[in-house]
Amino acid sequence: MSATPGSHVPRPHKPKPFAPADFEPFAGGSDPARVSEAAHLAAQALVHRGRKSDDPAVTKRLVKLADQQGLEAIAELWAQSPARSLPGALWRLYALRAATQQDPERISIFFRAGQDTAQVSHVVAGVADPPGADELKTMADAILSGAFDGDFDVALERSAAFCRVVALGQSRVADERERADGAHGDRLTRNAAQLIKTAEDLEHAAASWRRNELD
Repeated sequence: MSATPGSHVPRPHKPKPFAPADFEPFAGGSDPARVSEAAHLAAQALVHRGRKSDDPAVTKRLVKLADQQGLEAIAELWAQSPARSLPGALWRLYALRAATQQDPERISIFFRAGQDTAQVSHVVAGVADPPGADELKTMADAILSGAFDGDFDVALERSAAFCRVVALGQSRVADERERADGAHGDRLTRNAAQLIKTAEDLEHAAASWRRNELD
């Protein structure tokens, strides 16, 4: 859009990079109540910052926050939060992206195994077809990006759908491998059950967000 004569055009500025110090104001100490408060304040600040900005560079840095700070730092801040809370939901979005980025080939095997059974979830998740490793990595970035530059509840529901497809895939692979490796099959079955629980928590968080009750 061109500026009208005499209008003030703001000079572009270099976006402020994220650093570990960004979380320091929310340090809560060892008191569980202060830790919980810190987790909620940090989550609210991060979501507000992302959704307030229309700069794609800000969204990109938020998506890659775990790459820059380390997933362990985010886990220390949010992993103990209730699953059906804002920090708990954010932690699950970042953790699912990290798992997909770290082993996309394996995740894509499970996704392909489950997509025919969970066709609705497959569509909601929004993975390009055929869902290979690169497509899964792109989808993981797109879902987390949507938490900041799109509808937060939709991002949560897409992530939940992704969990359901992968869980169904794990269950199918577990059934196929149980005869050859019972222990491996049992692990996949347990992982699938955990993913279904994660999907339910994300769906509940999405509904709470729409009611303005997710904090």
